[in-house]
Amino acid sequence: MWRRSFSSSTATATLKGKKWDALIIGGGHNGLTAAAYLARGGLSVAVLERRHVIGGAAVTEELIPGFKFSRCSYLQSLLRPSVIKELELGKHGLKLLKRNPSSFTPCLDGRYLLLGHDKQLNHSEISKFSLADAEAYPRYERQLENFCKFMDLVLDSSPPESVQHKSSINEKLKNKIQNSVFWASCLRHVSSMGQKDMVDFMELLLSPASKVLNNWFEADVLKATLATDAVIGSTASVQTPGSGYVLLHHVMGETDGERGIWSYVEGGMGSISEAIGNAAIEAGAHVVTNAEVSRLLIENSSTVCGVTLADGTEVHSSIVLSNATPYKTFMELVPDDVLPDDFVRAIKHSDYSSATTKINVAVDKLPEFRCCKLDHPHAGPQHVGTIHIGSESMEEIHSACQDAASGTPSRRPVIEMTIPSILDKTISPPGKHVINLFVQYTPYKPLDGDWQDHEYRESFAQKCFTLIDEYAPGFSTSVIGYDMLTPPDLERVIGLTGGNIFHGAMGWDSLFLMRPAKGWSNYKTPLQGLYLCGSGAHPGGGVMGAPGRNSARLVLQDIRERT
Repeated sequence: MWRRSFSSSTATATLKGKKWDALIIGGGHNGLTAAAYLARGGLSVAVLERRHVIGGAAVTEELIPGFKFSRCSYLQSLLRPSVIKELELGKHGLKLLKRNPSSFTPCLDGRYLLLGHDKQLNHSEISKFSLADAEAYPRYERQLENFCKFMDLVLDSSPPESVQHKSSINEKLKNKIQNSVFWASCLRHVSSMGQKDMVDFMELLLSPASKVLNNWFEADVLKATLATDAVIGSTASVQTPGSGYVLLHHVMGETDGERGIWSYVEGGMGSISEAIGNAAIEAGAHVVTNAEVSRLLIENSSTVCGVTLADGTEVHSSIVLSNATPYKTFMELVPDDVLPDDFVRAIKHSDYSSATTKINVAVDKLPEFRCCKLDHPHAGPQHVGTIHIGSESMEEIHSACQDAASGTPSRRPVIEMTIPSILDKTISPPGKHVINLFVQYTPYKPLDGDWQDHEYRESFAQKCFTLIDEYAPGFSTSVIGYDMLTPPDLERVIGLTGGNIFHGAMGWDSLFLMRPAKGWSNYKTPLQGLYLCGSGAHPGGGVMGAPGRNSARLVLQDIRERT
């Protein structure tokens, strides 16, 4: 539980009574991470959260009495080990629940595929479809693991950006030395990989996921199961160039030192935000809810001096970090005519499109999958991991994407189903369960209806439930109630521009030195004192904590250099 909380009335007096060393816009997990590091660095810090609850997209909400939903993000793996260790999140209540098996793909022909971190299980399961694939799968996993080791350096570092503001010769020299150290470290990693692995790495980064997986495997169901990691949260198809990187992005995490292991979080994903928030509060940070920032305060046309809240309260600080999306930060919170035109164009025309809908479902019994031929309601291995519905082939996924590209929700949506209450007994009443449905592809503005239309929304939800019925007869009748967040809902409720769960697309034109805009990849902005600390900054989306940690460390470094 929170050690300290503020109502908006108490917060107003607390906030405006002093000048803070740093303000953070948004109490998502990255904003809270930045607050924890800044407070531990000795700064007075206030986190300003628009909603009544902290967490952003990593939030737990009891939407139906007795059922606690991870309303947006729903699995943990990407949270950086450095953040977990340095902020002592275990001490602050973080408890990870490993899943094994990790995935289950039922087939309409009566077969199924289970995968996990048990090598014998994987070999046995994949052999049902292809012996050659069963032999190739461990090599595929090893290769991805080697590539992930290279990515660790990139994830935990600020990009080697050039000096953006007027600076002294010493500052320019120091920047060049720091950048040279980064690139030299990258070169050492590349050299250790060898030419063949490096070429394979580049192929993975630049190719469509379909090409990568076709080169490795022959069984449709295996390729489709792996391919979902390449398109999740995006508008891309498995045939889109660069989707191979998103595949890597979703396997480069770990749980307790084990690569590629995704876990549930006891109490839901909001427990991550709560643990980070408690670490920040213990260090001295103030976390304020119901405190919506409406405008940044700018002096001399180029320097941040605080923020204005929606109630008119001015809160002053010479350093502001924004956990909001780049579009929200620069196009809505920054006053007009203070940013360079080329920067505004880059932010305005970035890709914030989304095809993601999250449906949180309360059920009175577990789904019984026809292919498992079980006549009892008890949990089995098929319920533990991610259940892939409508993903028996990459062609099926591509077809679902094409529907959305034509302007309508997928006729047969791609659904990732998870049932966290199998392992977490704290989030649902006895005998009942919480089910997360991560659904694609759903356009922001469908041509055949409107997401604000109750009947249209209900029709799509029932389409998803009916598709699940094909694999688990009777699922629809088990539904007690549900909450659905379409792309416009994700934008309105959570603050995700366009409904994009990553704060912006994760293509190669918007990563690393290009994120959020060319020339501004190192968390700094054209406004002196304003930094980005959310997923719209390097290294991107997911419950990672890296943008928050990296940006805070940069702020502390900048302060040291000025004093």
